[in-house]
Amino acid sequence: MAKFGEIISNNKPILINFYTDLNVLNSNLEILRDVAAALGDKAKVIKIDIRKNETLAAALRVKGNPTFIIYKNGEIQWRQTGEQDANTLIGLVQKYI
Repeated sequence: MAKFGEIISNNKPILINFYTDLNVLNSNLEILRDVAAALGDKAKVIKIDIRKNETLAAALRVKGNPTFIIYKNGEIQWRQTGEQDANTLIGLVQKYI
């Protein structure tokens, strides 16, 4: 939890994808790579496995898979559960750059 606090306190936007690997076909890895490549060093993109970080997921009330959250300066700017495409995520993160 302390490490998570350090990560989200950045003044750059942080896009976090909370996921589980229960369904490999629904992996967002390629989408997240595209988002990270498009944003470069203007933002961070992070994946967090819900099953390996149950305490954090519970604290943030993450129930769906995937759940995307954008943080900036330690505060949630946007949150959505469900599949998202790369262009949508890029546009959302760019609002907070």
